[in-house]
Amino acid sequence: MKITILGTGTSQGVPVITCQCEVCQSEDPRDKRLRVSVMLETGDKTIVIDSGPDFRYQMLRAKVKDLDAIVYTHEHKDHVAGLDDIRPFNYLLKKNIDIYATERVQEALKREFSYIFADKVYPGSPQINMHTIDKADFYIGKTRFIPLDVMHYKLPILGYRINDFTYITDAKTVPQASIDKIRGTKLLVVNALQREGHISHFTLAEAIAFAEDIGAEMTYFTHISHNLGKHADVEKELPPNIRLAYDGLSLEM
Repeated sequence: MKITILGTGTSQGVPVITCQCEVCQSEDPRDKRLRVSVMLETGDKTIVIDSGPDFRYQMLRAKVKDLDAIVYTHEHKDHVAGLDDIRPFNYLLKKNIDIYATERVQEALKREFSYIFADKVYPGSPQINMHTIDKADFYIGKTRFIPLDVMHYKLPILGYRINDFTYITDAKTVPQASIDKIRGTKLLVVNALQREGHISHFTLAEAIAFAEDIGAEMTYFTHISHNLGKHADVEKELPPNIRLAYDGLSLEM
């Protein structure tokens, strides 16, 4: 399985053209962070987890030629706003895109993209096949997804374990039942927002503690605010088997 980190950033502390902080002004491409997303190429399917506002550019930048499915972690705008941009895949590949989401996320999608779900669909609207997921394992093609309950402050969201890869974003706490499902994973990608305490996201210290408790062979941090600091500087502080992810990072499992 090939894993491509499409985006490692967050809408909290998004670098803007007028910002003069060291991250926004950095020339290191690893400090240019689009909203968080990941792509899995499993051999029989191409799957993206979350389609944020930067989805279109992420697909272009990664030169993605095929797309079979999008799996959602939760309904916040920085994770769903790019759904409309599946239309070129509909047109070029002549197929619907499978969408995997909980009922609560589906309700948010229906509010945000009502025209997709209208009784009379406007020509050219995104074409999807909706699949309802909950806490039960599910398959996309031959690949098994194990949903992981995660708390984003008081909002229950989903992480996923896919074979020996675990992907968690927007976590503040992870219940023991989910930790038990994660143990034994070889590659962990998990959020680390900033150094200062935050109500709904792991801080850097909390993410390190979580990673060390899980004990994966390799851990990468994602969902990074520019408040965390420059990639090269933060990496110097991390244990040997923990790194910052960056946009475009490609991993093989």
